[in-house]
Amino acid sequence: MRHLPLLFDLAGRKVAIVGEGAKADLRANLARSAGADVRRLKAGSVTARDFQGAVAVFVATDDEAADAAVHRVAKAAGVPVNVADRPALCDFIMPAIVDRDGVVVAISTGGASPTLATVLRGRIEAALPERLGVLAGLAATFRAQVNALITDPARRRAFLRRLVEGPAARLALAGDEAGARRVALGELDAARRRLTPYGIAHIVGAGPGDPDLLTLKAAQLLQEADAILHDDLVPPAVLARARRDAEIVSVGKRKGRPSWAQADIDAELVRRVRAGQTVVRLKAGDPFVFGRGGEEVDALRAAGLPWTVVPGITAALGCAASAGIPLTHRRHASAVTFVSGHGAKDGKQPAWALLAVEGHTLAIYMGASEASALRDRLLAAGAAPSTPVAIVENGTRPGQRVSTGRLGDLARLAASHAKGVAAGPSLIIVGDVAAYAALSENPPLAKVS
Repeated sequence: MRHLPLLFDLAGRKVAIVGEGAKADLRANLARSAGADVRRLKAGSVTARDFQGAVAVFVATDDEAADAAVHRVAKAAGVPVNVADRPALCDFIMPAIVDRDGVVVAISTGGASPTLATVLRGRIEAALPERLGVLAGLAATFRAQVNALITDPARRRAFLRRLVEGPAARLALAGDEAGARRVALGELDAARRRLTPYGIAHIVGAGPGDPDLLTLKAAQLLQEADAILHDDLVPPAVLARARRDAEIVSVGKRKGRPSWAQADIDAELVRRVRAGQTVVRLKAGDPFVFGRGGEEVDALRAAGLPWTVVPGITAALGCAASAGIPLTHRRHASAVTFVSGHGAKDGKQPAWALLAVEGHTLAIYMGASEASALRDRLLAAGAAPSTPVAIVENGTRPGQRVSTGRLGDLARLAASHAKGVAAGPSLIIVGDVAAYAALSENPPLAKVS
């Protein structure tokens, strides 16, 4: 290791910046962000006196001779110097920086490849939660209390690790700082009494099926979970992103199949969190769009247990995009409504007359088996039989299949998407924009001359 990484406190200390332009501005802004007293200087008039009292000099003139001249002056003044893009003239180098409100990661290649350092910074930024600084603040708040209360070093380390990885951490990262403090205080009390602390439940959207459409937070939680309770519609490719030793439990509900009752799922969540587990309740699409996630949050809240919600790409967004259908379009649709197809025959009905109008897109969930009743209700509400429709089965997945036609033919189109238990999940899109599904094939990437 040629360069030793150090984090230097610059608050209130003099830093000289020699040069003008983007590179000099970047270094000045970085130094100011660390609280430095920044002095901007022009290369042609620099003397050793200008560097008196400085703790660092940054040079960025974009002129080789000027850079070398300023470097000699800084060295004569005994001040460490960094010259932009000239590693041979640097006492220290500028790393690529990831800053999460005081949690700082520096990446360096020793000047060999700033581009590689930038690429690595992007990957690290994608992996680190945005509110990481809040988590560091939580740990700082409780550090003295933990040190005073837990005298055994091994138990203390275990507690502090749980504090930055467990339920309190997840609440802090989700923006619930008050909830994080309450959980941390409860865990500290449990440690004092040598009790098992509660776990936490994460109500997570798995998206429409393509594992690459998982959110970053969802992917992180799948790697942290002790147990994953998943819907039947969550595909194996998404479950494969889970931690290797996580317990995978199917609690799915599918029409015409034996399944878990919602009350049993609620009770299982409560039982596992009380036992100290980190539980991911993994739902296809988004947990708060026809996912009954709100009921599970109600059960956890009533039990006084911690929880977070991680949204997912709901089926209407994912399926429409993968089929090339814009749910809204300046010329065709200024509104879109998500509707459940369950109960289309006898259940509680939406206001079909308000939905069956031009310039309005309907995204109908779980409606393939009720297509005939849906067609009849829309036609009775005034929709034109010629209204374009599309049915997207297994949207975003390798087996995606799209059928297009007119509202008057919806039952016939849906028949091939609702055959027995082998049929995949289907979404029905009604409205002028549905016609775009027939135009969705991309042109070739290269022109053959």
